Amino acid sequence: MACIAFILLSAAAFGQSPENRIGIGFNINRFQDDFGLGLHLVSPYFANAKAAVRVGGNLQWFQYTDGNEVTWSPYGNIQVGIRGRQPVVDDRIYIYGEGGGLLLLPNAAFSSEKTRMGGYGLFGFEFYTSPRFSEFVELGGMGAGARADQLSSKPIYSNGFVTTVGFRIIP
Repeated sequence: MACIAFILLSAAAFGQSPENRIGIGFNINRFQDDFGLGLHLVSPYFANAKAAVRVGGNLQWFQYTDGNEVTWSPYGNIQVGIRGRQPVVDDRIYIYGEGGGLLLLPNAAFSSEKTRMGGYGLFGFEFYTSPRFSEFVELGGMGAGARADQLSSKPIYSNGFVTTVGFRIIP
């Protein structure tokens, strides 16, 4: 974590060019069947502008039946990953792959665990509509073996297919 903070802070301090500065993003996602919203930072790219570190957090909602009614309970997760990218069209459209670790912060309403570790992997497409603004689509998978053990059916959550859409601003 200290290395990630160093990369992010040192890049900001040296005034990177607009196309290679810290990116701040917002996303809407679906992790398995759980809807969520998130914020993330992408470090300036390094290794010939092909690799970066991403740190983010998401607020997810787990939907389940509690007695006779359906309810949504919030829970969080924190992601830290490494991504590699390649331009496809004139430095305006990129394809990338990313993988990393995941820390789930379950809700006591459905889980007895305080935290749960896991991992994720995805590929994405990023479309720059201006030098300082992009939109993206990501598809992938995640796994943590998380179960809602406080519920009678003990269903899994935050495991499986991942879809994410969002935007990034490069200040």
